Amino acid sequence: MSSTRRITKEFGDITQSPPNGYSVSLGPNDSLHTWHVTLLAPAGSVFHPGRFGLVLTLPVEYPFRAPSVRFVTRIYHPNVTNDSLGNVCLALLKPENWKPSTKVAAVLEALRGLLLEPLPDDPLEDRIAEQFRNDRAAFDKAAKDFVERYAMGEPTFPPAATAA
Repeated sequence: MSSTRRITKEFGDITQSPPNGYSVSLGPNDSLHTWHVTLLAPAGSVFHPGRFGLVLTLPVEYPFRAPSVRFVTRIYHPNVTNDSLGNVCLALLKPENWKPSTKVAAVLEALRGLLLEPLPDDPLEDRIAEQFRNDRAAFDKAAKDFVERYAMGEPTFPPAATAA
């Protein structure tokens, strides 16, 4: 029960005073465990002025287990899988690093930080990390092309999964 209470409180805090560059709403069926997050790429990042949709899923064991996050908007980034899954590699979310005291707002801040400063030494996409390290101009161009192609409108979130 404490999981639901904690999630409700965090959701209330975030919707009343959202962190800079975010808007958050509940996913389909108003499930407290699925949040739809719209992240505005920070000015000064190669991803600006993109708007990225993320689905944040809070496990029933939250806060004792980390939430999972994935980009539903395609992004050209060494720490995000370059496919429709949009899985994210973020140290904060790894089981060995996760602390129950960490709040969702801190996870959102860390994601925003990844847009400002990708971490090519902990990549999910080796080729993109390699390019980020060795040919920054080509990386910047590819990232901007992805923003133009995928991240200029409101993000599209997946519909509710229908029960079989």
